[in-house]
Amino acid sequence: MTEQQTPGPHPGPGPGPHSVALDLTGRTALVTGAASGIGRACALRLAAAGAKVRAVDRDADGLSALQDAEPAGSVQPHPLDLTAPEGLDVAERLASGTDVLVNNAGAQLVRPIEEFPPEDFRRLLTLMLEAPFRLVRGALPHMYGQSWGRIVNISSVHGLRASAYKSAYVSAKHGLEGLSKVTALEGAEHGVTSNCVSPAYVRTPLVEKQIADQADAHGIPAEQVVSQILLADSALKRLLEPGEVAEAVAYLCAPEASFITGSSLPLDGGWTAH
Repeated sequence: MTEQQTPGPHPGPGPGPHSVALDLTGRTALVTGAASGIGRACALRLAAAGAKVRAVDRDADGLSALQDAEPAGSVQPHPLDLTAPEGLDVAERLASGTDVLVNNAGAQLVRPIEEFPPEDFRRLLTLMLEAPFRLVRGALPHMYGQSWGRIVNISSVHGLRASAYKSAYVSAKHGLEGLSKVTALEGAEHGVTSNCVSPAYVRTPLVEKQIADQADAHGIPAEQVVSQILLADSALKRLLEPGEVAEAVAYLCAPEASFITGSSLPLDGGWTAH
């Protein structure tokens, strides 16, 4: 392994048979941040279960590639900037009529609090907290009307634990965990569940870039960046795969998970066991 390579993907859910039996035929799902990483894996997984997926992302090219990966009509691309006021209005309307909502879109900026640009703090909270609120707000009337709905919020281990220099991300994810619980309490009598999936570091383009940058900065192999820096607090020293997160989302949409609501499912390799 060269110094610029990262540890290879862990064998996990792929395009073949899935570990969770899920039939969403006739259902409509909406997934944000769907152009790559976790969002892409979730969109493909829900489409494989038979859902019509509204895929939201500001990356139009990534959405086109996602659409090409499925039979025509399974994935509907919706290029949208969820940090813009008009984007939030469109998102709320787009969520109307959905049966499954996966709030996944996210971003990161690492700075000490005294150096953190207020406009970036506001932008990250808009993307990762206000946008989910608006999408939930748009989705609930239809879900309530049919007495069934599944809301899955892709939180983070940083929704359960804090790290220095990530004030906006940690604040947004803690807020998302709270929003998810309130949604669960309000939706219970209407057959709507709301849960968080809270992963540690996932093998996404964003994380791969962080690994390469830190390997260069510290002059150490990429695998040491993963095990000694990113996963210093994790018992399992590997990155999580997007397909593993998508399979957890699928489980929370399955009939067997109908009694799970207001919960957070940590996929953190033992991070929160400390």
